[in-house]
Amino acid sequence: MNNNKEINMINLKKVGLTALAGSLAAVTAHAGEMSVSGSANVTYVTKSGDNTAQTLGNDKDVKFSGSGELDNGFTFSLFTNMKDSFDVSSSATVLTMGSLGSIGVGSGGGTNINGAYDEAIPTAYEENSDAGGMGAANNIGSNGDGNGITYIFPAMEIMGATITGGLDYSFQGGSDAANDGGATARDHTYGNAYGLGLTVAYDALSVGAFVYERENKNPAADKTVEDAFEGSWNVKYSAGPVSIGYSEFHLNSGLANDSVATTAAKTYGTAGGIFDGDMFSVAFNVNDDLSISYSEMTATYDSQNHGGTVGSMADEADVDEKHESLQAAYSMGAMSIKAYTTEVTNPFFDENAATITKNEIALGLSF
Repeated sequence: MNNNKEINMINLKKVGLTALAGSLAAVTAHAGEMSVSGSANVTYVTKSGDNTAQTLGNDKDVKFSGSGELDNGFTFSLFTNMKDSFDVSSSATVLTMGSLGSIGVGSGGGTNINGAYDEAIPTAYEENSDAGGMGAANNIGSNGDGNGITYIFPAMEIMGATITGGLDYSFQGGSDAANDGGATARDHTYGNAYGLGLTVAYDALSVGAFVYERENKNPAADKTVEDAFEGSWNVKYSAGPVSIGYSEFHLNSGLANDSVATTAAKTYGTAGGIFDGDMFSVAFNVNDDLSISYSEMTATYDSQNHGGTVGSMADEADVDEKHESLQAAYSMGAMSIKAYTTEVTNPFFDENAATITKNEIALGLSF
């Protein structure tokens, strides 16, 4: 028996195990970290105008977050928000490449640029569209939330101003992001979607703008159908405890002009014509814990069909949907109490629809 050969084989095994252990240690040293956070919310809601009863709601959200670093200094992060039913409400995976910016893929608006430009005015609690109606401004760029990629520009400093923004690109505007290895059903109506947002901030002043376009494939070869176009711009200014904001928005679905009566409900994406409007708000931080705000949002629907095909010109007159909201928020460490009362006139641009008044009080606990 060759004892030297056996000893050498043992030594080789030790060397192999040592190398493996070293490589595992190296991987562990660069491995990312995971954390779990969440919140519990109890809401009390009263709402008039749409046949709803007083309601107590209970909402539990859990967020899984992770981050790590690559050998070249690039970092990555990810998160998944889970709803009560343990469905994913939003998620994102983002690779940050230092001075090259960031690339993100997600669902439910987890990475998209458009979310910073839809209702871009300061409020103490919720967006005005939360109370009901169509809330046209909330649709800005929303059809580009899934099945695509977002590039976030690196922040640039020019003459004391900071420029931020990014690009949204969806392979098929309006479709949801698929799970790993999944495939989205082909849509023969809508194609690619593109969004671009830029914000310039200088001291207490910021100005932002966003444009979005989605391809309408128009299989029926209707010459009156064109690509959808959406856009908004906003300006915000803070002076001590006071913040004010103003924004304008425009949404054109690209669909054929409609002959829709003023007393019929309209929904963006199915109704032709144009939705545009503006909004403003004033928010005041009373102290470090208490803030209040007042805001208004008014949108106008124009069918763009002025040929008189629906009985009379009155049927084609513009219709306004108006949101007015008073809000307050108070925090005590991990607990917060927030409330709003919002009135929506002509919800869904229907002059016959009852005015909606929604009141909400929310108790939030974070962990």
